[in-house]
Amino acid sequence: MESMQPTETQSPIITDKPGSLSKPANSTEQFWTETVEPIWDSVMAYLANVPDYIAGFFSGYKKPLIVLGAILASFVTVKVTLAVLDAIDDIPLLAPILQLIGIVYTGWFVWRYLLKDESRRELLAEIDALKAQVFGSHNNPL
Repeated sequence: MESMQPTETQSPIITDKPGSLSKPANSTEQFWTETVEPIWDSVMAYLANVPDYIAGFFSGYKKPLIVLGAILASFVTVKVTLAVLDAIDDIPLLAPILQLIGIVYTGWFVWRYLLKDESRRELLAEIDALKAQVFGSHNNPL
């Protein structure tokens, strides 16, 4: 085991003037310019480049971010829809009234479009016109 020898250190104690024991090694201004300012400059340079970093990230991962955003948006939409339906379900008499409206509309639809041959043909003509609008006519080649 090594033996430790006492060493004497010199401190800048001023004994000439009464009331002043030591002279500070670094003033605040020197401390600022030597240590804080270089750190501050490097932080500000990094923060100035943050928009470039973000733009590069988004341009590099554009499609995965769009897919992730769509998944999150659909998840939020489903949660909000379920919350609204749960809130509607808690309103007294609203669920039976909506069921009654659905039954009445179904009855009207059957009466209007499905009972008679002429009205069924009219419904099929409307469906064919809608298909032609959506998918195009059969005579036009793609």
